Amino acid sequence: MNPAIANLYSDAIYMIITMVVVLIGPSLLVGLVVAVFQATTQINEQTMSFLPRLLTTLLMLIFAGGWLLRNISTFFNELFFTISNIVS
Repeated sequence: MNPAIANLYSDAIYMIITMVVVLIGPSLLVGLVVAVFQATTQINEQTMSFLPRLLTTLLMLIFAGGWLLRNISTFFNELFFTISNIVS
């Protein structure tokens, strides 16, 4: 396999991992805190678990959205330049 193509694959996987960690990581932590709270108080309400995770994910999307869009647009620019160099 061409080293440039392997580099594109590794960059894409790295970008996917960073985007998932930024968006889902805080939601997982909030879900863990809510689960511990529910276990200690023995309250088994599903909306009590779902709503804080949803709000956390939406807030992270609002706060990190610009950074995520910048990263993905930079990646696509590099992708198009690299593909044009590989083909020609």
